[in-house]
Amino acid sequence: MATSTYLSNPALTINAVNLTDQCTSATMTYVTQPQNSSAFGSTDSFYVTGLTDHTFEVELFMSYAASETYATLAALVGTQTTVTISPTAAGLATPTATAPKFTLTNCYLAELPLINATLGELSTLSLTFQGGTLTTATS
Repeated sequence: MATSTYLSNPALTINAVNLTDQCTSATMTYVTQPQNSSAFGSTDSFYVTGLTDHTFEVELFMSYAASETYATLAALVGTQTTVTISPTAAGLATPTATAPKFTLTNCYLAELPLINATLGELSTLSLTFQGGTLTTATS
């Protein structure tokens, strides 16, 4: 039986800035809030789809250089922005069925760690973008 696997090496942009070279992990999650639709007399719970509440979690190396991590993210705290990610760098420019591009528009960044430092380690920060509209491009 054949299996399909891939070595993860995604590419991403945050607010149209490519931060792939600063990224160590990324997770985009499609989320719907379940709404209980059980009625009186039900002996089981039944659910229907409520609002969507997508998330994009990313871990980046911290850099204070121009056009890098801090410069890109500082102005985004408390605002809505757009993030895109694809399993491959080519998928960002030209999405395909095997390299789709996921775009989360109007997602919200609530907080930005300013310093996360440990002696002898590369500084990283973890961010969560919430909400917004998720679209998938495959061509």
